[in-house]
Amino acid sequence: MFKIIFLGTGTSQGIPIIGSKHPVCLSKNPKDKRLRVSIAISWNDFIYVIDCGPDFRQQILRNPIPRLDGVIFTHEHADHTAGLDDIRPFFFRQGNIDFYASQKVFSALDIRFSYIMNDANKYPGAPSINKNLVNKNKKFKLQDLFITPIEVMHHKLEVMGYRFGNFAYLTDVKTITDEELKKLENLDVLVLSALRVEPHPSHLNLEEALILAKKINPKKTYFTHISHLLGFHDEVEASLPSNIHLAYDTLEITSS
Repeated sequence: MFKIIFLGTGTSQGIPIIGSKHPVCLSKNPKDKRLRVSIAISWNDFIYVIDCGPDFRQQILRNPIPRLDGVIFTHEHADHTAGLDDIRPFFFRQGNIDFYASQKVFSALDIRFSYIMNDANKYPGAPSINKNLVNKNKKFKLQDLFITPIEVMHHKLEVMGYRFGNFAYLTDVKTITDEELKKLENLDVLVLSALRVEPHPSHLNLEEALILAKKINPKKTYFTHISHLLGFHDEVEASLPSNIHLAYDTLEITSS
């Protein structure tokens, strides 16, 4: 059984957006306050996070976890990687932290975080990591579990989703091939991005996310990577089919 904590469910600017007067940004409902998108997933006392964005420190202070067995990256955009330096407290207690990502993501991190990623140029006090390459065509092992990578397209950028048992996490999706869809059969829980109501060139909008969720047909779906333009949480939640929900920050769910 997997326990999933939604550390953040917002898009790249989060909600509220700095300086915005949009009604959703001014909402008093805590479910309308969204940090950048990330989850923690745990089973058998193992704990991993998927993505490590600029709100990572705040997320872990708000959702304390005792250790970090690894960080799994979907892609290299800043809202998914910019909190990397804040793994230091875990590194100081545990030693090297395992990272899992495609070569493209590691190449980007090598440039942005050279003081961490480059052992030959190690800055004193910087954390150290172990690189583990992810290939969309090959399952990889985390502890006692094999994980299935699922490639989706974020406009023209490859993004990796992941399947753990009967749980799958797909963010920053615009399109997915039929071949990759086959990896998503018989899910209990699907987490899928749904940015806003209006169409977007690199993200599923609400209508597209509903269509894709119906095609994949999991028992339950939770939408994430949400912008203020999707609307108020409670109003959108009330409009969705009974087996589809809006995720919100700090939500905890389980899946087999």
